[in-house]
Amino acid sequence: MIEVLVLAVALSMDAFAVSIGLGSKHTRKASSLAWMAAVYFGLFQGLMPLIGYLGGKGVLGWVEAYAPWIAFILLVLIGGKMIYESVSEGVEEDIAIITHRVMLTLAIATSIDAMAAGFALTLLDVAPLLACLIIGATTFLFSIVGVYIGTRSGTFLEGKAEFLGGVVLILIGFKMLFG
Repeated sequence: MIEVLVLAVALSMDAFAVSIGLGSKHTRKASSLAWMAAVYFGLFQGLMPLIGYLGGKGVLGWVEAYAPWIAFILLVLIGGKMIYESVSEGVEEDIAIITHRVMLTLAIATSIDAMAAGFALTLLDVAPLLACLIIGATTFLFSIVGVYIGTRSGTFLEGKAEFLGGVVLILIGFKMLFG
Protein backbone atom coordinates (compact mmCIF):
# COMPACT_ATOMS: atom_id res chain seq x y z
CA MET A 1 0.00 0.00 0.00
CA ILE A 2 2.91 2.36 0.66
CA GLU A 3 3.86 2.05 -3.02
CA VAL A 4 0.42 3.34 -4.00
CA LEU A 5 0.76 6.33 -1.67
CA VAL A 6 4.20 7.16 -3.04
CA LEU A 7 2.90 6.71 -6.61
CA ALA A 8 -0.08 8.95 -5.81
CA VAL A 9 2.15 11.73 -4.48
CA ALA A 10 4.55 11.43 -7.43
CA LEU A 11 1.75 11.48 -10.01
CA SER A 12 0.06 14.44 -8.33
CA MET A 13 3.20 16.59 -8.65
CA ASP A 14 2.34 17.46 -12.27
CA ALA A 15 -1.07 18.80 -11.24
CA PHE A 16 0.47 20.40 -8.15
CA ALA A 17 3.01 22.27 -10.27
CA VAL A 18 0.33 23.47 -12.71
CA SER A 19 -1.89 24.50 -9.77
CA ILE A 20 0.96 26.57 -8.32
CA GLY A 21 1.41 28.25 -11.69
CA LEU A 22 -2.31 28.93 -12.02
CA GLY A 23 -2.49 30.32 -8.49
CA SER A 24 0.47 32.60 -9.09
CA LYS A 25 -1.17 34.11 -12.18
CA HIS A 26 -4.78 34.26 -11.00
CA THR A 27 -4.80 35.48 -7.40
CA ARG A 28 -8.21 37.20 -7.35
CA LYS A 29 -10.53 34.20 -7.19
CA ALA A 30 -8.17 31.74 -5.51
CA SER A 31 -10.90 29.81 -3.70
CA SER A 32 -12.99 29.02 -6.78
CA LEU A 33 -9.85 28.32 -8.83
CA ALA A 34 -8.55 25.95 -6.14
CA TRP A 35 -11.79 23.95 -6.12
CA MET A 36 -12.00 23.92 -9.91
CA ALA A 37 -8.40 22.69 -10.22
CA ALA A 38 -8.93 20.09 -7.50
CA VAL A 39 -12.05 18.63 -9.10
CA TYR A 40 -10.66 18.51 -12.63
CA PHE A 41 -7.18 17.30 -11.74
CA GLY A 42 -8.34 14.87 -9.04
CA LEU A 43 -11.00 13.32 -11.26
CA PHE A 44 -8.71 12.83 -14.25
CA GLN A 45 -5.73 11.68 -12.17
CA GLY A 46 -8.04 9.11 -10.58
CA LEU A 47 -9.60 7.88 -13.83
CA MET A 48 -6.57 7.70 -16.09
CA PRO A 49 -4.64 5.10 -14.06
CA LEU A 50 -7.75 2.92 -14.14
CA ILE A 51 -7.73 3.10 -17.94
CA GLY A 52 -4.02 2.22 -17.93
CA TYR A 53 -4.64 -0.62 -15.48
CA LEU A 54 -7.45 -2.10 -17.58
CA GLY A 55 -5.34 -1.82 -20.72
CA GLY A 56 -2.42 -3.40 -18.90
CA LYS A 57 -4.59 -6.26 -17.67
CA GLY A 58 -5.72 -6.85 -21.25
CA VAL A 59 -2.19 -7.32 -22.54
CA LEU A 60 -0.60 -8.72 -19.36
CA GLY A 61 -1.02 -12.31 -20.52
CA TRP A 62 0.97 -11.57 -23.66
CA VAL A 63 3.75 -9.62 -22.00
CA GLU A 64 3.75 -10.99 -18.46
CA ALA A 65 7.40 -12.03 -18.59
CA TYR A 66 8.36 -8.49 -19.64
CA ALA A 67 5.85 -6.62 -17.46
CA PRO A 68 8.41 -5.42 -14.88
CA TRP A 69 10.60 -4.09 -17.71
CA ILE A 70 7.63 -2.39 -19.39
CA ALA A 71 6.58 -0.77 -16.09
CA PHE A 72 10.19 0.28 -15.47
CA ILE A 73 10.53 1.86 -18.93
CA LEU A 74 7.18 3.66 -18.67
CA LEU A 75 7.92 5.05 -15.20
CA VAL A 76 11.44 6.16 -16.18
CA LEU A 77 10.09 7.86 -19.31
CA ILE A 78 7.31 9.58 -17.37
CA GLY A 79 9.74 10.61 -14.61
CA GLY A 80 12.24 11.88 -17.17
CA LYS A 81 9.51 13.88 -18.90
CA MET A 82 8.50 15.44 -15.58
CA ILE A 83 12.12 16.33 -14.79
CA TYR A 84 12.50 17.89 -18.25
CA GLU A 85 9.27 19.86 -17.83
CA SER A 86 10.43 21.07 -14.42
CA VAL A 87 13.14 23.16 -16.09
CA SER A 88 10.98 24.44 -18.96
CA GLU A 89 8.22 27.03 -18.92
CA GLY A 90 4.78 25.80 -18.00
CA VAL A 91 1.72 26.14 -20.19
CA GLU A 92 -0.07 28.12 -17.48
CA GLU A 93 2.15 31.11 -18.34
CA ASP A 94 0.02 31.78 -21.43
CA ILE A 95 -3.43 31.32 -19.88
CA ALA A 96 -5.25 34.58 -19.35
CA ILE A 97 -8.75 33.30 -18.50
CA ILE A 98 -9.54 30.04 -16.73
CA THR A 99 -12.54 28.37 -18.36
CA HIS A 100 -13.89 24.83 -18.08
CA ARG A 101 -12.38 24.08 -21.50
CA VAL A 102 -8.96 25.26 -20.31
CA MET A 103 -9.23 23.20 -17.12
CA LEU A 104 -10.32 20.13 -19.10
CA THR A 105 -7.32 20.51 -21.39
CA LEU A 106 -4.95 20.94 -18.44
CA ALA A 107 -6.50 17.98 -16.61
CA ILE A 108 -6.05 15.70 -19.60
CA ALA A 109 -2.51 16.96 -20.21
CA THR A 110 -1.42 16.41 -16.60
CA SER A 111 -3.07 12.98 -16.32
CA ILE A 112 -1.78 11.27 -19.48
CA ASP A 113 1.25 10.22 -17.44
CA ALA A 114 -1.08 8.65 -14.88
CA MET A 115 -2.64 6.48 -17.58
CA ALA A 116 0.76 5.07 -18.49
CA ALA A 117 1.60 4.61 -14.81
CA GLY A 118 -1.68 2.69 -14.42
CA PHE A 119 0.04 -0.20 -16.16
CA ALA A 120 2.31 -0.45 -13.12
CA LEU A 121 -0.75 -1.08 -10.95
CA THR A 122 -1.10 -4.49 -12.63
CA LEU A 123 2.14 -5.48 -10.89
CA LEU A 124 1.19 -4.28 -7.42
CA ASP A 125 -0.82 -6.29 -4.94
CA VAL A 126 -3.52 -3.67 -4.48
CA ALA A 127 -7.16 -3.21 -5.43
CA PRO A 128 -7.07 -1.02 -8.56
CA LEU A 129 -10.18 0.99 -7.65
CA LEU A 130 -8.75 1.77 -4.23
CA ALA A 131 -5.42 2.77 -5.79
CA CYS A 132 -7.16 5.08 -8.27
CA LEU A 133 -9.25 6.60 -5.47
CA ILE A 134 -6.07 7.27 -3.48
CA ILE A 135 -4.36 8.81 -6.53
CA GLY A 136 -7.39 10.99 -7.29
CA ALA A 137 -7.83 12.12 -3.67
CA THR A 138 -4.13 12.90 -3.31
CA THR A 139 -4.18 14.97 -6.49
CA PHE A 140 -7.37 16.71 -5.33
CA LEU A 141 -5.65 17.82 -2.11
CA PHE A 142 -2.36 18.76 -3.78
CA SER A 143 -4.24 20.85 -6.36
CA ILE A 144 -6.07 22.89 -3.73
CA VAL A 145 -2.88 23.45 -1.77
CA GLY A 146 -0.97 24.24 -4.98
CA VAL A 147 -3.28 27.08 -5.99
CA TYR A 148 -2.99 28.68 -2.54
CA ILE A 149 0.78 28.25 -2.50
CA GLY A 150 0.93 29.86 -5.95
CA THR A 151 -1.07 32.89 -4.80
CA ARG A 152 1.40 33.45 -1.96
CA SER A 153 4.78 32.39 -3.33
CA GLY A 154 4.50 32.74 -7.08
CA THR A 155 6.12 30.04 -9.15
CA PHE A 156 9.04 29.41 -6.77
CA LEU A 157 8.01 25.80 -5.95
CA GLU A 158 6.46 24.92 -9.31
CA GLY A 159 9.51 23.35 -10.97
CA LYS A 160 10.80 21.80 -7.75
CA ALA A 161 7.56 19.85 -7.21
CA GLU A 162 7.57 18.51 -10.75
CA PHE A 163 11.27 17.59 -10.50
CA LEU A 164 10.69 15.70 -7.24
CA GLY A 165 7.71 13.84 -8.74
CA GLY A 166 9.85 12.79 -11.70
CA VAL A 167 12.64 11.49 -9.47
CA VAL A 168 10.17 9.52 -7.35
CA LEU A 169 8.59 7.90 -10.43
CA ILE A 170 12.02 6.84 -11.67
CA LEU A 171 12.82 5.34 -8.26
CA ILE A 172 9.50 3.45 -8.27
CA GLY A 173 10.44 2.10 -11.72
CA PHE A 174 13.76 0.80 -10.39
CA LYS A 175 11.98 -0.77 -7.41
CA MET A 176 9.56 -2.58 -9.72
CA LEU A 177 12.41 -3.91 -11.80
CA PHE A 178 14.80 -4.91 -9.04
CA GLY A 179 12.66 -4.91 -5.93
